[in-house]
Amino acid sequence: MSDEDFSLVSNHGEPLSSELTQIAKIRKDIEKYQESYEQALTDQNELKKARDHLQVMTEQFSQRSSKIRNTMLEEETDRDKGLDLDKERLATMQAEEKRLLGDIEEMQAELNHMDELNRQLKLQTQVTTAVPERRVVFTGVTGAGSCSFDMKPQIQYPMEGGTALVTFEDEEVAQKILSMKYHDVKLGECCIRLEAKPVQLLMPSHIEMETHVCNRRVLVSNLPKNSEEERLLDKLELYFSKRRNGGGEVDSSEMMHDSGNVVITFVEDSVAKGLTSKETYNVELFGKKNKLKVTPFLNGEITKLQTRMSESRRTVQLVGIPDIMEEDNMQDNLEIHFQKSSNGGGEVDAFVYNPLGKTTLAVFEEDCPESS
Repeated sequence: MSDEDFSLVSNHGEPLSSELTQIAKIRKDIEKYQESYEQALTDQNELKKARDHLQVMTEQFSQRSSKIRNTMLEEETDRDKGLDLDKERLATMQAEEKRLLGDIEEMQAELNHMDELNRQLKLQTQVTTAVPERRVVFTGVTGAGSCSFDMKPQIQYPMEGGTALVTFEDEEVAQKILSMKYHDVKLGECCIRLEAKPVQLLMPSHIEMETHVCNRRVLVSNLPKNSEEERLLDKLELYFSKRRNGGGEVDSSEMMHDSGNVVITFVEDSVAKGLTSKETYNVELFGKKNKLKVTPFLNGEITKLQTRMSESRRTVQLVGIPDIMEEDNMQDNLEIHFQKSSNGGGEVDAFVYNPLGKTTLAVFEEDCPESS
């Protein structure tokens, strides 16, 4: 061998140190790639965890979506059911509203009828003869408590134009005419339609009076019947005006036609008391002696009056009568029509017709049944 220095070479003739350097570099690259691989594995695990988490969230979201969808379907179903119920309620309320409107119309018609009735009653209350005046004779008997009087009321009923009042002998006939309500009456070649209505009257039901003996009046009874009123009053005034007969100056005298007695009013207060203390007097009237009775006269004042509504059972009011013929002819035709049983009528006791444009007061008295 030569004494010259030698060095390790590669198979290719390159120096070995260079290869070592390259190996070291490769090793570093391997380490670097190893780190990158490990980092990639770590990232892969994290991505897997993230994917698993997303899958869980997706499943939960799907469940929640399904739950919400079912809830929305249930709510929609309930809403549809509620809408159907609301429609039914609306239909029921509309039917109830229609019924109430009908009731309101009926009540309005009834109110109009009551207003008309109230108007007629106001007219009746303006008539002063609702309670007739009665003369009362004191018989000398006294006692505690109150006394009662049997009074027959006399009511004046205002009739409007174009109406008639018909009173039947039979109550059933009047009620039948009212139940038929409308009546077609033939007048020659034309025909009119009338409406039958009941007659409502305001009647006294309870009357309280305060009475006291009049100091200036006396009641003379037991008078001769069928005597001329004016001559009778003159003779009584002449007799009771004389002092020797216990009388005095006469202010007035009045015949009470319902009883046939006479009320004499004196100027002085003491005369009446003196005459009633003797009570009987023999007076010559028309050539004959008469034993007259002189009693105190009571003045009365109404302190309490109660009234009630009463419907005439035998009288019917006919309204809507046109002015197409003379009054007498119209009354005769109407009375004939309602006398016929074929028209639902019967025997007529009284008939009053008031044409259009006129006002008439019809007088009603208490309907006393005939004694058998």
